[in-house]
Amino acid sequence: LAGYLSALAVDHTKEGEAPIAARPEDHRFDDPAWRKWPYAAYAQSFLATEQLWDELTKGIAGVSSHHLDVVNFGVRQWLDMISPSNFLPTNPEVIERTRETGGQNLITGAQHFFADLMRETEGKPPEGAEHFRPGHEVAVTPGQVVYRNELIELIQYTPSTEKVHPEPILIVPAWIMKYYILDLSPKNSMVRYLVEQGHTVFMISWINPDEEERDFSLQTYVEKGVLAALDAVQAIVPGPKVHAVGYCIGGTLLSLAAALLGKTGQDRLATLTLFAAQMDFTEAGEILLFVDDSQVAFLKDMMAERGYLDAGEMAGAFEMLRANDLIWSRVVHDYLMGERRPINDLMAWNADATRMPYQMHSQYLQKLFLDNDFSQGRFELGDVTVAPPDITTPIFAVGAERDHVAPWHSVYKATLLSDVDVTFLLTSGGHNAGIISEPGHPHRHYRIGDHRANSS
Repeated sequence: LAGYLSALAVDHTKEGEAPIAARPEDHRFDDPAWRKWPYAAYAQSFLATEQLWDELTKGIAGVSSHHLDVVNFGVRQWLDMISPSNFLPTNPEVIERTRETGGQNLITGAQHFFADLMRETEGKPPEGAEHFRPGHEVAVTPGQVVYRNELIELIQYTPSTEKVHPEPILIVPAWIMKYYILDLSPKNSMVRYLVEQGHTVFMISWINPDEEERDFSLQTYVEKGVLAALDAVQAIVPGPKVHAVGYCIGGTLLSLAAALLGKTGQDRLATLTLFAAQMDFTEAGEILLFVDDSQVAFLKDMMAERGYLDAGEMAGAFEMLRANDLIWSRVVHDYLMGERRPINDLMAWNADATRMPYQMHSQYLQKLFLDNDFSQGRFELGDVTVAPPDITTPIFAVGAERDHVAPWHSVYKATLLSDVDVTFLLTSGGHNAGIISEPGHPHRHYRIGDHRANSS
């Protein structure tokens, strides 16, 4: 480090490649001002410290990989907080903006901070979310509720073509967020696209549970969610099988239901499509940092008291996984630079989260994440034990290259765990943006392959 800083001190006017490069996804020091003295020294010192701690928290004999990851995560939180980009005296971009505006950026930033603090205190969504109201600016594909029970509403979307395909589509979204992730703005609505192609589309909308639903279990979500919706769809469109689509943990739930149908000899599904959904949780990504025996026990105690897990607590965990992008970049941009990034439809949807009932979420964490019961053939739905090989429906699985919630190599395990034909598609992007991209998106690419049943 001393050598790097000495070199920078001797010749700080060169703007070539820095001795220590930031990670490809780290754009804090992209501005040319960071290659000039003394800011280059600040950035290089920070990056060297970051590399050092990354090495120190890996490969320690006698420490489990999970606890090493937890320590590495904690160090990363601390380092992201003390980055020189986060402070006025050490950020050349903020200094220049302050000089240009005569300090108005700091006044505006303070106003932004207190406005955000008030919104957070009052439980309001972020500024700008009011411009993306379900049924007005988002979730505008025409449809109506055709079935309702204590857990779900089932939406049938209005056909827009003279003729429709005979087999309907049933979409099972994740219950952690609102249903309309696949029906955002008209330009990126998968529902609208499918309807325009002549498909009859149904969508589950989950209840936002409260204390009264504390005892709803995973079995409740399978029976009164997926299977009840399937019954309703086949009552409305009798005869043909159903194309079932599951997104994220909605896809995991759908996999459980499909395995139950297969195990009990019910041939009701034509295909099974899984968007960023996992059947095996041994490599479930960075969310495993928050899932071990002690943390799950703590969450169970907390949920048992009030009957649910609050949406904000889950959102906070996901923000910490990408603290640099989701927390500190906002601090710099909104509060130091005095600017506001306009909110988009996906960001507004992301702020519209739901609660999770005590019993179901406890089982989800314990039986799926910790014990991995489904992939190991131990998951029980009533008196039936189900596993991925029980699925008898061809699978189309989609993973995203930069998905940190359901890593693509974990999603890919559908090809290894099941005994049916599986088509796997790997797309660019992350957990949400990689899935909802409209056809022809200029910055998207994908790769696709087939795995045939009983092939080696």
